Amino acid sequence: MSPDEDHVLALEQELLDPAVRRDRARVAALLDDDFVEFGKSGRRWDKAAVVAALSQEAPGDAPNVTDVDATTPAPGVVLLTYALRDSWRSSLWLRNTEGAWRLRFHQGTPRA
Repeated sequence: MSPDEDHVLALEQELLDPAVRRDRARVAALLDDDFVEFGKSGRRWDKAAVVAALSQEAPGDAPNVTDVDATTPAPGVVLLTYALRDSWRSSLWLRNTEGAWRLRFHQGTPRA
């Protein structure tokens, strides 16, 4: 993986940490203002809904990701894919004009 891909993977794993997920300010800082998620349930989420929902999660252990792959389809763009429990996950991260990475899109799909 490239340094950008490694960095984005670390940010993705940070978002999976239950303590971080309950921190509204940190989650809001990691998500792009135009963030969209298509959840494993089929529900569409925006940034405000995700920040609110994650802040209510119960404490627990960070889940283990497997089958991680990262690609850089264009400068300032990283696509992560991985398995998480019973789902496939994909995340599209964009570097903003200040040089910070923000999660722009996430999708969860049930694993067969």
